[in-house]
Amino acid sequence: MANKPSPVREKILGFIGDFRAAKGYSPTVREIAEGCGVSSPSVVHYHLNALERVGLLSREKDKFRSISLAHESGGGPWESIDVPLLGVIAAGHPISVDSQAVQEATEHVAVPADMVRGNTSAYALRVKGNSMVDAMIGDGDIVIMEQPLGLSNGDVVAVWLKNEQEVTLKKIYVEGDRIRLQPCNPYMMPIYHNASNVEVQGRVVGVLRTVKNGG
Repeated sequence: MANKPSPVREKILGFIGDFRAAKGYSPTVREIAEGCGVSSPSVVHYHLNALERVGLLSREKDKFRSISLAHESGGGPWESIDVPLLGVIAAGHPISVDSQAVQEATEHVAVPADMVRGNTSAYALRVKGNSMVDAMIGDGDIVIMEQPLGLSNGDVVAVWLKNEQEVTLKKIYVEGDRIRLQPCNPYMMPIYHNASNVEVQGRVVGVLRTVKNGG
């Protein structure tokens, strides 16, 4: 009989199980490190490898969010769905997210099917800049978007600023007849606009993070 996992590994297994139960897909290594108070992603990798060797979890190589626990019924890696990658979210021209743009997209990314919940209008954008780093959205990451039926204060959205002719990714807050676009970076200030100047293009429902190798 295999030895009982160490307290750290038990915590990691519990976090993975709770995360999958709550969201319908598996956490990333970075999310596990943050959720379990582990010092670095490399330490998480060490523990995941050990847990995989003794058969307590499984992963599918080269697939994002592919961790599954041995005890899960119908366990196995997540089912994926391809969504169109429509462009880069940065200052410049608006990003077209109409049905024709989705049909004509030449690049797609695979995401967990449960992340988009069967939403056939979901699409992806690549992030440029660091204004949302405290929301765990960094430069080069890919955000998965949906066109929302309604918005709540604090939602992370892509908005088109009509007068400025630029698009940006921020948290949105409605304050009377004005909109506050709040970056998640302590070195950046909020941006205020009249509601008539702001057009919401989509809401973030997931993030595919880019692993950056340090030099």
